[in-house]
Amino acid sequence: MINNPTKFLFLLTLMGGTLISTSANSWFGAWMGLEINLLSFIPLMTNSKNLFSTEASLKYFLVQALASATLLLTVILGSLLLNPSLSTSSTSTILNTLISSSLLLKMGAAPFHFWFPGVMGGLNWMNGLMLLTWQKIAPLMLISYTFSLNVFFSLIIVLSVLIGSLGGLNQTSIRKILAYSSINHLGWLLAAMAAGESIWGLYFLVYTFLSFAIIFMMNTFKMIHINQIFSLNYISPINKFAFFVTLLSLGGLPPFLGFMPKWIVIQNMVNLGNIFLITLMVVTTLITLFYYVRTSFGAFMLTYSETMWNTPSTVNGTLYSSSLLLAICSTLGLMVISLICSIF
Repeated sequence: MINNPTKFLFLLTLMGGTLISTSANSWFGAWMGLEINLLSFIPLMTNSKNLFSTEASLKYFLVQALASATLLLTVILGSLLLNPSLSTSSTSTILNTLISSSLLLKMGAAPFHFWFPGVMGGLNWMNGLMLLTWQKIAPLMLISYTFSLNVFFSLIIVLSVLIGSLGGLNQTSIRKILAYSSINHLGWLLAAMAAGESIWGLYFLVYTFLSFAIIFMMNTFKMIHINQIFSLNYISPINKFAFFVTLLSLGGLPPFLGFMPKWIVIQNMVNLGNIFLITLMVVTTLITLFYYVRTSFGAFMLTYSETMWNTPSTVNGTLYSSSLLLAICSTLGLMVISLICSIF
């Protein structure tokens, strides 16, 4: 991607659009940044040799255009209606709900998630990583300006964790499993917003790191479907173990790094008195962990086999070592952070 100057230009404008949105002091400026970001991401998604990516880019464009139009219409209505003589709390609540809905549609949170798994399934791994991480920064930052843990956002959180956990149960495509996992994590991110900006920022950083670790390995070993994981005979047992531990870490299994931000969110939600909501979130996360454990256990124990001849590995040694290093960080991260906190 970087060797192509056109792609490099679009990558720079993509980042610039996000920075414009996050630093804008008006909703119109934020909308402009989101549009620059959208129009930069479409050419990066499109690949003339792959019809799935062309279909995914078209779906993405239509949905994002709808969300942008809704956001712009709501902002214009707000500027017309919310003057001192006409301003009421109900009008303000409706406008905030509409703005939040358009931003949730941009991110792919439930119940506005209908486009997300399909688009994710048609992208290559690097574009998928961008869609899972970078493309969520601006909408999340804008939602944090209007966020309050009311009935609307509580419903969004519940639907996101439910659909994100149940939707991945019958999937065989790894990209779609990660898409549903992302929807589940969006529910946790919105709950983390109730605890404060630093909490959801930390959650997003850890989620980004774990997503990068998983996708880096998938891209290195050229995996798309679950059945390919079962037949990775040329990977050493240590690498295979590290790979599946990173998957479990993304699901939030306690000894690993992925559990740390969820631990903080659980503690803050209990302090805020939202016992029922956090209980539901934890239970649905167990369903997410189920399909990760099912994949890992099957690849470890039930279908593990090695051929008697040596399969030549086409994996670059540097990429191989980097994948192992990322997996070790996600495995030992929680213990290292706990040790640092106890020392200082």
